Order: sequence, then structure tokens, then C-alpha cells
Amino acid sequence: MYLNKVLLIGNLTRDPELKALPSGSKVASFGVATNRVFKDKEGNRQENTEFHNIVVFGRTAETVAQYMKKGSQIYLEGRLQTRSWDDKSGEKKYRTEIVADTIQFGNRPTGTSTGAPSKAGDKDSAPSGGLSEKIEYPSEEINPDDIPF
Repeated sequence: MYLNKVLLIGNLTRDPELKALPSGSKVASFGVATNRVFKDKEGNRQENTEFHNIVVFGRTAETVAQYMKKGSQIYLEGRLQTRSWDDKSGEKKYRTEIVADTIQFGNRPTGTSTGAPSKAGDKDSAPSGGLSEKIEYPSEEINPDDIPF
């Protein structure tokens, strides 16, 4: 069995860029930043930020481009994909992206909530809800012995 599944909750690092493919379908690309908070060996709190390249297709791409902007919170599900191409000098280039299948809008930077769960390619997707609470990370590390299962 094989599994290629990505789940992310983060903030857009740039406004979505909407383009049309030669077939006429739409594709949007944008970046998402995620944070990880942990304690180092000395017990000092550390924060690590990761940046992810996201691609979404179809009606969902249009919806994301219309409603999302830099700083917006987003939840997405998708898969990892690596593309390759030759640049102008003939050098092989690679880019790993997350191709999103499901998008849910989170809180806007102004604090209002909007969004919709939608599947890539859905024609009837429309904003109507979203992540209603701000994500709060625990201030201390979780001790595995405290987990009841």
C-alpha cells in the first residue's frame, strides 16, 4: 500500500496567482507558511517556520484567487508532486509542490471568518463557513506518558 497525503493549516505568504491552462481550465499557485513550536535541549522555546508551494486547479482555483490574500489562514489537503523542467541554459530544475484537493478558508487577517470546504473541480463550491477558531499551540511539550491510549 502507498500513501501520498498532505494536511496543512497555515497562512498564505503571497496572494494567489491565477492562470489559465491551454485547455481553458484555471490553476492557482500560492505559498503557505506553517510554524512549529518546540523546546530545545536546554529547555528554551524555539519556533521553526516552513514554507510550502501550493497548486490548485479548476473552480477551486478561481475561488481561492477571489477570496484569499496574503496573510489569510487556510486548511488544505492534497498530495506532494515534484515537477522537472529545463531552464533557458539547459540545466534541469525541480520543484516540489502540494497539489491541493480540498481547501477550507480560515480566519481572515482582520479577524472575520469566511470560507468553504471545497473539492478541486467542484462547480458548486461557494464560501460558507470555515475555521472558526484561532489555532493555539501548547506552551509546553506534551509528555507521551500523559496520553491515555
